[in-house]
Amino acid sequence: MKLTLSNRAVLFGLVLTASTINVLAAQAPVIDVSSSPLASQSSGSLTEQLANVERKLDSRNRAQVNIQRQLDDLQTQVNELRGVTELHTHQLSQVLDRQRELYQELDRRVSEALKPTTQIPNAVTVNAAPVSKEYSDDLTENEAYDKALNLVLKQKLYEQAIPEFRNFNKAYPQSTYAPNSHYWLGQLLFNKGELKEAEQEFLFVLEKFKDSSKRPDALLKLAMVAQQQNNTNKAVKLYRQLLNEYPDSTSAQLAKPRLDKLTN
Repeated sequence: MKLTLSNRAVLFGLVLTASTINVLAAQAPVIDVSSSPLASQSSGSLTEQLANVERKLDSRNRAQVNIQRQLDDLQTQVNELRGVTELHTHQLSQVLDRQRELYQELDRRVSEALKPTTQIPNAVTVNAAPVSKEYSDDLTENEAYDKALNLVLKQKLYEQAIPEFRNFNKAYPQSTYAPNSHYWLGQLLFNKGELKEAEQEFLFVLEKFKDSSKRPDALLKLAMVAQQQNNTNKAVKLYRQLLNEYPDSTSAQLAKPRLDKLTN
């Protein structure tokens, strides 16, 4: 069968179309998505974000370390201030005791000076009870005690004061200043951290000077020594003894919150 001219034209068009499709299909590029600029940009952005997060975490950790170091420094300063405050409190107490001693001595001397020198004949002699003396008549003893005390109160030479108080206690074991001297020696040793020796001095005041005004202070310090030695039971016992024997003393007021902290 012979093809007409129109049929030949249609057939030629179909063949040409098919060839064009094959050529276009063969020349179409294959695109790698993973290597495309968009994928590279996305991957780089994620890496930068992770790096930023790591930098922020490192910065925060360093800030926390600095804050903790500052807190530790502040705690150390607070502990030092507490120690200084405690020492000053005892120093003030000692100054007040010393002033009372001077006033009593002045009053005693004035009273003796005002006594009449003439005696009534045939007067009945009465054995009066001896007056307790809180200030020594021995000038050398007074000078030795004042020297040791001034090293603490005036010159702030605490290390040099320790041997001075020891020498005083050895030279004047029966002195009226003995309770104060032993207590001061214990206080200096306590502040220095020599707890065993400090405990011996406070215990000496507690056992040898039953009527001394330094006895409640010695009890308080003995309890504090036990507390620092992590002997809680002993500390609680001593705090309670102080509150029972000297409930109205300043030392008892200092002991009560410490006891509450240990028992609550």
